[in-house]
Amino acid sequence: MTEQNYNDCVNQYADNVFRFIVKNLRHEEDARDIVQTAFEKLWRNRESVENDKCKSYLFTVAYNQMIDHIRKNKRIQLKEEFHEETKVGNQTSTHIKKVLMEALNRLNETQKSLVMLKDYEGYNYEEIGRIMNLSESQVKVYLHRARLALRDYLVKPENVM
Repeated sequence: MTEQNYNDCVNQYADNVFRFIVKNLRHEEDARDIVQTAFEKLWRNRESVENDKCKSYLFTVAYNQMIDHIRKNKRIQLKEEFHEETKVGNQTSTHIKKVLMEALNRLNETQKSLVMLKDYEGYNYEEIGRIMNLSESQVKVYLHRARLALRDYLVKPENVM
């Protein structure tokens, strides 16, 4: 990977990696540190990383850093602060977002990461398995269980509009 390829990778994937980590950690400063570390590791290992695999490499490193961070600090329940720049005038939309975030936050860290990687970032099962160090069949099973847990929470009468 050349310096230009590295810069392109930073420009293209920085927001995605940050969004993935901050959604899981729910702490912006820690997420910034983890993303910074991931890009630093990519820079140090740029000769051995193929250009077309930089996204997968970044997400894998960031995910592992996030797991290490959680284990070291034992910060499972962190407050989430959203600073939305756009105003949402529709209360229904706000309620839906709130219920979805509550549902995601009820999942364990593995399930939440699987849902985020598959449904939010668009990775396929094989890529998710490489990122999270799971077999493809484990990814499918764990993701299925996470979606069932989400469904069970979302169809409760108090959560349905």
